[in-house]
Amino acid sequence: MSYSNTRLFINGQWCDADTGKSLPVINPATGLEIGRVSCIDRAGLDRAVLAAQSGFEIWRNTPAVERSKMMELAAKNLRARVDQIAVLMTQEQGKPFAEAKAELMMAAEVIDWFAGEARRVYGRIVPARNHSTQQQVLKFPVGPVAAFTPWNFPVNQIVRKLSAALSAGCSMIVKAPEETPASPAALIQAFIDAGIPAGVIGLIYGNPAEISEYLIKHPIIKKITFTGSTPVGKQLAALAGLHMKRATMELGGHAPVIIAEDADVQLAAKAAGSAKFRNAGQVCISPTRFLVHENVKDEFLEAILRQVDALKVGNGLDKDITMGPLANDRRLAAMADFTQDAISKGAKLITGGERIGTAGNFFKPTIFADVPLNAKVFNDEPFGPMLGISTFKNLDEALEEANRLPFGLAGYAFTQSLKNSHKISQELQVGMLWINQQALAWPEMPFGGIKESGYGSEGGYEAVEAYINTKSVSIFNG
Repeated sequence: MSYSNTRLFINGQWCDADTGKSLPVINPATGLEIGRVSCIDRAGLDRAVLAAQSGFEIWRNTPAVERSKMMELAAKNLRARVDQIAVLMTQEQGKPFAEAKAELMMAAEVIDWFAGEARRVYGRIVPARNHSTQQQVLKFPVGPVAAFTPWNFPVNQIVRKLSAALSAGCSMIVKAPEETPASPAALIQAFIDAGIPAGVIGLIYGNPAEISEYLIKHPIIKKITFTGSTPVGKQLAALAGLHMKRATMELGGHAPVIIAEDADVQLAAKAAGSAKFRNAGQVCISPTRFLVHENVKDEFLEAILRQVDALKVGNGLDKDITMGPLANDRRLAAMADFTQDAISKGAKLITGGERIGTAGNFFKPTIFADVPLNAKVFNDEPFGPMLGISTFKNLDEALEEANRLPFGLAGYAFTQSLKNSHKISQELQVGMLWINQQALAWPEMPFGGIKESGYGSEGGYEAVEAYINTKSVSIFNG
């Protein structure tokens, strides 16, 4: 599957914008344009919304078992095309080919799991207080949905939203990222080839502010779902609130990693290190603030350095590459800013801290030790291949620091103590916690944050509930 220009998908047809407007797509490993993506205009948005309404009427009345079968076929299509789509993803996003394949295989898992849930969207009968009354709880799809997704996981960020919505009986307009348009288009094609009716899925690109304002306000759109930064999420949530639209928000994080005195330090370095540098650190649940007990700091630092030294940075399509470039030059500038700030605040630069070469967006994996709490890297999400280490004396101190920030998306801990595991599980303020392992975001588990990291879930049965209206019905037959 060669890289080509990406078009809009509206009412069952691939099309260009009426104005012909498009944007370049840049390969972050080379800095060169590899294609263009069509940008929707107002007329196209009008057509997309009307198509979503007509598609919803068809899809909501399609038996759940038929919806499930089409979703299962879409997953089968995706698996059959993994190698070709992974090449597209690596070209436009930069992650190593193996990581792109893993993302796509997980996407197929997600579709399959939600296909099963489509058969289990149940209401219930509630025992009444007299025998002449029947009390029912009925479930209905909320309606057409607008989804807004980022570039770091161009397929998986869409597929969690889309699969949950389809399983509930909703139609969806996906506003996908302009930086990484081809792999989302290939995902949608897998659903099209599975027989999803026209209008059930729309795929658009263009000006994010204009599109979000239009869709969120539109009376046809009944729900929004967004993955992205906390500042943008707050703006969209406020707009949704003005129009009483239901919203799911998966926002920024700054995941703490607590490494207790009794931790298996080698496991901690291997698991957390792998998670840290996956996708060059451009992961919302990436571990970033490493809180290490002072008695194991030296051992951990030595172990994590071995992890970094083993990384091979380069073009994700080259053999044996384990870390690709940053997705855009904005991330390069951000990494330079984080580095300068940390050094100026007194942090010790252990390794990295600079760009690699002049072509492409490559940045060295970076470790800071003895990071003061006022350093930017311990307060703002770096969203890159950078981690900071600070020490603690007791677990209460570590938990206090871990909970200090307004973010509450993901957290990690390493300890061999059941007592510590229980305490961390109870007191660490995050929506997702992994203990003695790296993140395994299986579709059957809830996926979402608390505090300023958002609300709602994109995993587990909770994700389907977000696309359902519940109706209470009481019938008197006396």
